[in-house]
Amino acid sequence: MAKKSKRNRGPRPGSDRAERMDARKARQAAALAAPARPLRELPGAECDLVAMRAFIASASAQVRWAEGFSAANEADFATILPGAGPALVRSRDAAIWGERGATAGDADGKVTQGIVALQTDPEPADLAGSLAAALTWAAQAEPGSEYRPVPAAGSLAEIVDPQARLEVVVYNDFTWWFGDDAEVSPQVQAMFERANETIMPTARLTPESGVGAPWWVDAGDRAHLRWVRPEDEEQLMKAMARLHAAGRLTMGEGSRFAGSFRTHGLVVPVFDLDAEMHHEEWYPGLDRLDEWFGEALADESELTAAERSSRAGIIGRQVTLR
Repeated sequence: MAKKSKRNRGPRPGSDRAERMDARKARQAAALAAPARPLRELPGAECDLVAMRAFIASASAQVRWAEGFSAANEADFATILPGAGPALVRSRDAAIWGERGATAGDADGKVTQGIVALQTDPEPADLAGSLAAALTWAAQAEPGSEYRPVPAAGSLAEIVDPQARLEVVVYNDFTWWFGDDAEVSPQVQAMFERANETIMPTARLTPESGVGAPWWVDAGDRAHLRWVRPEDEEQLMKAMARLHAAGRLTMGEGSRFAGSFRTHGLVVPVFDLDAEMHHEEWYPGLDRLDEWFGEALADESELTAAERSSRAGIIGRQVTLR
């Protein structure tokens, strides 16, 4: 009987060779994995960008180019574009776009505008890299050009002002998809009408502290507030546990803490709200909760038994959105 070959046997468990192979596999997996918090480079805009990517239907926000980045065009972030493509460039009337007001244009009163989408199909494996490449293209391309991926001109923080906050403009439909005098095919018109049916009334609230991005949406029977938070997950979970145990994880009468979800490395507490109330009527409750969050986040003491129980319940109901 022939001897068994040792050629294809793996290293002996616990040996130095086995440990080296495991370490190499871990490095390879880490290199291939997407960053846990892909928009961390833009702390001024991160929470709103995550909201625009994860759950807002129709909105845009002007890009503030980083100092030293060379851009021939202005640009906007957008939730989604026709066909779920990554970017487009068009010519628009200098005085007509969203709610920003007039912008200086060329001799004909036109501005070349790039638009970069946050919701795309297919999903990029590297969101930060994909956005950096799309912004690089949108900064220089001619109106009507077909999108072609180009090497990014740098990291996101080298292209976009990392401290600039977004001024998000929310729309009731997708008419902003079409540039001035655009010819819309029947197929695109049908897609446009279907997309309009998905939009629900949405508004951005601003807490007194300015921390995070609370977004209100009227879903019909219920309204919801999703508060995209910038804190480290463990730190935020402790704060939420303290508030829950103290009966403070609430925006007041007519509200209920519904749970939380994790997306793009951030935790988003969710509150069910009375849909009969206008979103601005929730400001007193929002600001009170904002104050309580600040106090709980500053508390460095160990969690009590009741707080640990609250944390376990919150974590047990948490879901992750990809």
